[in-house]
Amino acid sequence: MEDLREDHPVDLVAALARARSPERPGPDTPAGTAVRPWPGPPRPLPSARPADLDLDALLRLSLAASDASGRLRPAPSAGALHPVDTALVVGAGCSLPPGRYGYDPLRHRVHHLGPPPAEAPPGVTAELTVTARRTRSHYGHRAWPLLLLDTGHAAAALYLAARVLGTGAPEARLDGLTGTPLAAVRVPPPGEQGHRRPADEPARGPSGPTPAPADLLARRSAPPPLPGTPSHEALRAVLATAEHAAAGGPLRWSAAVGPPAPGLLALAPGGTALRRYATGEARPALAAWAAGQAWIADAGAVLLAHGCPSDADAAHIRRAHLRAGFAVHLAQVTALRHGLAARPVGSWQQADLGAALGAPPGRDWIVHALALGTRHADEENPT
Repeated sequence: MEDLREDHPVDLVAALARARSPERPGPDTPAGTAVRPWPGPPRPLPSARPADLDLDALLRLSLAASDASGRLRPAPSAGALHPVDTALVVGAGCSLPPGRYGYDPLRHRVHHLGPPPAEAPPGVTAELTVTARRTRSHYGHRAWPLLLLDTGHAAAALYLAARVLGTGAPEARLDGLTGTPLAAVRVPPPGEQGHRRPADEPARGPSGPTPAPADLLARRSAPPPLPGTPSHEALRAVLATAEHAAAGGPLRWSAAVGPPAPGLLALAPGGTALRRYATGEARPALAAWAAGQAWIADAGAVLLAHGCPSDADAAHIRRAHLRAGFAVHLAQVTALRHGLAARPVGSWQQADLGAALGAPPGRDWIVHALALGTRHADEENPT
């Protein structure tokens, strides 16, 4: 049995294989503190001068909690456990003086950790790590895929906030090459030009219009059920956003839909239409694979990220899950802009989609999903 202590290297290949198995997690354990205990006194985020990057606004639109418990945050998290910790490497051109800071999303405060590295670029680089205990407390051995997906969602929240604020072009590093940090998002100060994205980095923004601040503050995972089949145009836009965000990555994207023509849809070449590549009702199987969440069988549609074969190494596993979380987050914002209800679904067991469609087993596993509907639960059951 793998050891998931915070100070112990994780055999990610073994952890993913076990998470994909039908084994059930044990009883809940204590989750620990909701925020990493950063050293030193907390500091408020100062107001930004006109030419500076406004870190107060960036973090409020991306990571800050909006309730005292800390459960409600702009980036979704499995079980609302929020395991992602954020260290800020602040360079020139920011509302904070240059240095390293730990961010407390519950109090919206920072803790000064020391000077910045000598090579720190202008703007801020948010380094994302995880406290595995928080997610492990409820999900047990299923925690590690969820930790990686949550990190991808947090990276996307920072990326979108930077886009909304009109900074220089943000860059999300989701290459999966390191375990600490798992991911990083660099946000340049306003007006920076000419920065080149690394060739291996496919993380991109939405393929449609940049969202408004209200769009980011309003994003929440809709409670089930999520009935009502989205229009083909809305579904095409959601799929296009996910594929654009993860372009060049190791995943494929499709959507399961129900009657009147149940099956699996994907983007046609050129991305302007949908094509059907499998027929038949897939949603009941998805519900069984998604930790037995029966409501998925009646969702209007289910966006699927799939790939990450059984023989993938640790870097491939990290990259696939980080990019799946990143892309599903952007797809969720697109869904909300089209008036859809949306809820990410991250826990998948025995979800070998390729084998279910007659392909060799172990090559095409479901990694992440986004359940979609045209009506929210509270519209189905008005008070």
